[in-house]
Amino acid sequence: MAVGLRLFTERVGDGAGVPSLDSNAGEELIHVQPGVSIVLANCPPESPGTLYISSKQVVWLSDLDRTKGYAVDFLSVSLHAISRDPEAYPSPCIYAQIDTEDEDGDQSEGSDTEDNGPLVLSKVTEMRLVPSDSNQLDTLFEIFCQCAELNPEPVEEEEEAHNWIFSADQMQDEGEDGEEPDWHFFQNPTNTIGHSNGDHDLPHTVLEQLQINDERFEDAEEKEGDNNSGHP
Repeated sequence: MAVGLRLFTERVGDGAGVPSLDSNAGEELIHVQPGVSIVLANCPPESPGTLYISSKQVVWLSDLDRTKGYAVDFLSVSLHAISRDPEAYPSPCIYAQIDTEDEDGDQSEGSDTEDNGPLVLSKVTEMRLVPSDSNQLDTLFEIFCQCAELNPEPVEEEEEAHNWIFSADQMQDEGEDGEEPDWHFFQNPTNTIGHSNGDHDLPHTVLEQLQINDERFEDAEEKEGDNNSGHP
C-alpha cells in the first residue's frame, strides 16, 4: 500500500545526525549525497540538506534544523526521471511522482495543500531533488533505478490465492516427485468431475444419478403419436 511522503525525524548521532534505518528488516544505506535541496509540490525549495538513499526509502534531512526531514518509500515512488528542461524547472533535478492513499485520482496542482493552508505531506504527489552539483544527476538516477528494482510491487494475496491454473509440465513435474501434489483434481483426463475425500467412485455415482433413461423419451413419443392419431 502506498503511504506517500511523510515527516522523518528519526536521527542518530551528533550534529545534524544521520537517519535511523531499520537494519532488523534488512534496510541498508546505499548512497549519501550532501548539498541537495528538496522541492515538494509547488512549494519553494528547502534550504540544502543531505540526501540519504537506502535499500527501502529516500530520506532528506535538513542540515540546519534537526526536526526537519522527509522520507518516501520506493514502493510509493511511481516514477522518477532526470529533468534538465528549464521550462519544467529552472534547475536540473531528479523528478519523482509519488503515489498516495487518496484513491480519487482527481488531484489538481493545488491538491497538495488544504484550503491554501499548510502543506499536507500525505497528499504530495510530486517531489524534486536538486543537487548543488548537477553532475551527480546521472549517479542519483542510476541508484534510484537499482533501489526501485529491489522493491517490486507486492503480489495481491487474493490474486495469488486464486491462481489455480496449472500447465501440463507443472502437473507432470509434481507427479514425478513422488509426493502428494498440492492440486487435488483427478488426473484421468476423461474425468471432469474429480473426487472428494478419497471417494474414487464419486464420478460414477454422480453420473448414475444424472443418467437419463432413454425409454422415457420413447414412451413420450408413443403417447404423442396416439394423441395425434385421434384427431382428423
